[in-house]
Amino acid sequence: MTLSQPPAPPPFLRLGPASAQTPLVIAVPHAGRHYPSAIGEARAVGWRTLEDLEDRYADRLVSPAVEAGAVAIVATHGRAWIDLNRGEADAGHPDAAAASPRARAGLGLVPSRIAGRPLWRRFPDEAEIGARIAALHTPYHRAIADALAAARQRHGFALLVDCHSMPSLGRPGRMAARIVIGDRHGASAGLNVSEAAVGAGLRHGLPTTRNAPYAGAFTIEHHGRPSEGVHAIQVEIDRSLYLKTGLREPSDRLAGIAAIFTELCWDAVDSLAGITQAKAAE
Repeated sequence: MTLSQPPAPPPFLRLGPASAQTPLVIAVPHAGRHYPSAIGEARAVGWRTLEDLEDRYADRLVSPAVEAGAVAIVATHGRAWIDLNRGEADAGHPDAAAASPRARAGLGLVPSRIAGRPLWRRFPDEAEIGARIAALHTPYHRAIADALAAARQRHGFALLVDCHSMPSLGRPGRMAARIVIGDRHGASAGLNVSEAAVGAGLRHGLPTTRNAPYAGAFTIEHHGRPSEGVHAIQVEIDRSLYLKTGLREPSDRLAGIAAIFTELCWDAVDSLAGITQAKAAE
């Protein structure tokens, strides 16, 4: 007897109020933990290697902000199936002449390599990738755009925070960033927004940098339009801050890091609220 597969989840979970109670929208593209059954036959590596692509349990970092009124759009599918922080320009075969730099590096719309190891026995063809885009990528980014539009309409501005986790950057004897704020070098958000976010991390004693080594990717590039009142930043948090040794399960530090992330988000919102109010008074 063949056991039936559990039904696939929706492309994303929309968390928070039905209407835009605050200007804050949070995206979590890489914490999905659903892997379609077809991935089992296609993979050339063990499950743990595929899971290493995840921003493991980053979705749990956003809960306090959602409880305070933010809207969160949280991906459900594993990054190995499709990377929602990549654009369609990154969809090609990594060895194709026209492949984007990200695709050639193995981190395209469908990741192809990790640490130099091929992930797939056969890379999905154009039709397969197109189906994933239609089923997951398009509705995910449409939901983000809709939430930002509603927030901007109600509050006069909107802030998107794209939530990620990163491997530890430090080396023995060398201090490194534990939080990195990306704003595409000022293209996706006003400087005041990034400075407020960096300040929140530093206030809690966590080395925090801007755009080094992560300046942000497709999500904030696609949605951030500061000149139109829609700002977008990427936040990378050292996953060792909130996961147990081995980086597989949440630690008892998760609640504290989630609180810092929430404070960072609201500080960034407040930096924009002050500017909006000042312009209104002119």
